[in-house]
Amino acid sequence: MIVSLWPELRRLAFRSACCMLLLCLFTGYTCKSQVGAGKEIHRERISINDHWKFFRYDTTPDKLMYDVRPEVTDRNDNVVADSKPTASVAVQASEQVLKRWILPSGNDFIADPSRHHRRPSGNPGEGFPFVQNNFDDRSWEVVDLPHDWAIKGPFYKEQDAIVGGGMGRLPVQGVAWYRRKINIPVADKGKTVYLDIDGAMSYAIVWLNGRLVGGWPYGYNSFRLDLTPYIRPGGDNQLAIRLDNPTNSARWYPGGGIYRNVWLTKVNPVHVAQWGTFITTENVSASSAIVKVSVRASNQSAADRPIEIVTDIYTANEKGEAGGKKIVTMPASVITVKAGASYQATQQVTLQHPLLWGPPPAQYPHLYLAVTRLISSGKQVDEYQTLFGVRSLTFDAEKGLLVNAAPVRIQGVNQHHDLGAIGAAFNVRAAERQLEILRELGCNAIRLAHNPPAPELLDLTDRMGFLVIDEIFDNWERKKTPLDFHLIFPDWHEPDTRAFVRRDRNHPSVMAWSFGNEVGEQYTGEQGATLAKELYDIVREEDSTRPATASMNYAKPDMPFPRVMDILSLNYQGEGIRDAPAYQRLKGISTSPLYPAFRQRFPGKLIVSSETASALSTRGTYLFPVTAAISAPVEEGAGGNSRLQQVSAYELYTAAFGASPDKVFTSQDKHRYVAGEFVWSGFDYLGEPTPYYAARSSYSGIMDLAGFKKDRFYLYQSRWRPAYKMAHILPHWTWPDRVGAVIPVHVFTSGDEAELFLNGVSLGRKHKGQYEYRLRWDSVTYQPGILSVVTYKNGRLWAADTVRTAGAPAQLQLTADRRNIATDGKDLSFITLRVCDSEGVLIPSACYPVHFEVSGPGEIIATDNGDPADLVAFPSPERKAFNGLALVIIRVKKGGTGPIKVTAQSPGLTPAQVILNRP
Repeated sequence: MIVSLWPELRRLAFRSACCMLLLCLFTGYTCKSQVGAGKEIHRERISINDHWKFFRYDTTPDKLMYDVRPEVTDRNDNVVADSKPTASVAVQASEQVLKRWILPSGNDFIADPSRHHRRPSGNPGEGFPFVQNNFDDRSWEVVDLPHDWAIKGPFYKEQDAIVGGGMGRLPVQGVAWYRRKINIPVADKGKTVYLDIDGAMSYAIVWLNGRLVGGWPYGYNSFRLDLTPYIRPGGDNQLAIRLDNPTNSARWYPGGGIYRNVWLTKVNPVHVAQWGTFITTENVSASSAIVKVSVRASNQSAADRPIEIVTDIYTANEKGEAGGKKIVTMPASVITVKAGASYQATQQVTLQHPLLWGPPPAQYPHLYLAVTRLISSGKQVDEYQTLFGVRSLTFDAEKGLLVNAAPVRIQGVNQHHDLGAIGAAFNVRAAERQLEILRELGCNAIRLAHNPPAPELLDLTDRMGFLVIDEIFDNWERKKTPLDFHLIFPDWHEPDTRAFVRRDRNHPSVMAWSFGNEVGEQYTGEQGATLAKELYDIVREEDSTRPATASMNYAKPDMPFPRVMDILSLNYQGEGIRDAPAYQRLKGISTSPLYPAFRQRFPGKLIVSSETASALSTRGTYLFPVTAAISAPVEEGAGGNSRLQQVSAYELYTAAFGASPDKVFTSQDKHRYVAGEFVWSGFDYLGEPTPYYAARSSYSGIMDLAGFKKDRFYLYQSRWRPAYKMAHILPHWTWPDRVGAVIPVHVFTSGDEAELFLNGVSLGRKHKGQYEYRLRWDSVTYQPGILSVVTYKNGRLWAADTVRTAGAPAQLQLTADRRNIATDGKDLSFITLRVCDSEGVLIPSACYPVHFEVSGPGEIIATDNGDPADLVAFPSPERKAFNGLALVIIRVKKGGTGPIKVTAQSPGLTPAQVILNRP
């Protein structure tokens, strides 16, 4: 039931004709600012993603930089993830940098007007060719946004690469420019025109018609710049955007480029301000709920203006549109807004018998649409739409999380922002596919590690019913890498934090804010706690309805840092860090299990494990011998093979600071007051290739980088979906070199008992004991044939699984996740290749070269196989299958018509094909 509901919702929500409208609506704006046909357009939000000119320097870049940076003397990023952050290095700025012209871009998010930045006189960069209207950029590459300049590679393979394993071995570094002309018709004279950038990595600086507009350094935040003073109505206006990605600026793959959507927003001078509505719900029950709508109206005209604010509420349909007749009109507010200022008014209404938003399967994520109209001098001047949900959240120290008064166990994962082989460039379908796989897993919550996401990702979590911890910073003043966010934190932490909360606070899926992850200030006592309190206060000023926290891997209950937090967000400390016998000799933080100590010190605060496990594995790889422990660190010959850069998939081996799922489950079951967990991580991600630095991507995912399920998927599914009848055997059963040798067999099942059979002969029946989450037959002697298991629950037949010995490799098979995809140039089909014998049995060790071809209006975006050690560039149509599987990602060319044939070939094997968009 969990799985079957969401494909239908996806089909309804993402029909090609409505895709762009959905994106516009979910971000809180209208595309044409009208609910009914025939209304005057008061607000336009226009995508300008297409046809940018792109140039990245090969040699020494220009000198139009935001600020000077400290010299990097140690570029080594091969460090353990829980290494202690260090103090920043002071540098002296010069008058040549553009920082003073960029800082005023954040003024709207600095609460104290006396601290607003004043723009100096002058126009830096005005003589630089790239910002000029008449510069000839015909030789530049033509790209569409979102765009990640680094993902096409090639990978850096050398030992001392300029970008090492920590940042994914891809060319993220350097300075690049984007140019595009925007047409502003004469009819727009008198309008206010904004440039809205959802994310650009990083140090974005924008010119229009040769004049410096402003910018935003932090690459993960969305931001707005006012283009109005620089526009020439009646023709083309030249945008030029400079980005600067330093090496050693991240602990994972950040991507490069304008990697999220970009918009022009055109409004009248009197309009709803940026992210200018805030909708909250109170006294929520099945019978009624109080809905409050705060509206900030901005007056950019030259005179004071009286404004009437009227808000109507509708149910929202699957497309994010008004789904029927108006439910209620809120009492109007009448205000006067001074010229050049803004003013906030709050409206309130009681909804009768509201449709509540909540996480499936027990609840349903209903959404509402608020349509706010501004009326001045009897004329409507703006219309602004906001999607929201009616729901209550209770964070109870004993009962855990309650959504709409019903307990919800947090079954969450951590997600980095990259989308595997397509990189950091956000794609709705790629993100939706990940969420669908997580829903099948039984996951109900996402922690966004460790930065604000693309806005459309939260649109998806709203619609699909995932709970979210929304996080902004991985570090504050103390650095983790030499050129990370600590360089701009003093100037930008307030604007970044306020912008982050304002953008996302209407999303019902967001259940809590996190303003830090494993920050170095944990180590600095009261000084660090004081800074934490400053950030906490900023978050709560912007939104007092949700808890605010920062995740702790070092701070202990008796330290000042945890006192600041509304909820206790623990990374690995609950089950203990390096505390088990196999870990105690390892260097680094060592912590005994601390759930009881935190509970005793903070009896009124909810505890959640914001990072658990960090188990490691390579999909389909099984190494011998197998540890008898329930958790062990990866070591050479003990779960790891450094030559092949592979980790055993028995799902017992972990990072040095981590723990197996079995150990985490035990700790959580012994401390049921803990609200749940966020596993590190849901999917493998680019960068942080623990334990093998020469690799491209992590090993910690429940799914690999291609989205293929590891065995661990079924272990979590057996726990998170206890009513789902499932059983899973590992390993595979094709071992021609191990006939007569011992191969341990493990079974994951939501049942409580199982009997294992080899070629029809019982190998015994086992029952799960207390704090046991897998059934183990560790002395099975390998014989080719059929290995099967029958499982039981409460003495009754439950589920079965079978693995069999594969024959000789004979054929390829292709399976598309979706056969019909939109022709908008954005939608994707993910096609899985399997290497099989003549009977269709997967060859589990097959690593044959495969060539993919496409005919018709489609194109290959990327290929992958989930192997962290594979350094073939993602756009390559040539890809080795890895342990029997490979992936090809297909896109229809914009406006393309007709069927698309995808073919896979490998020497000596029967080829395979699949047809997309078949008439």
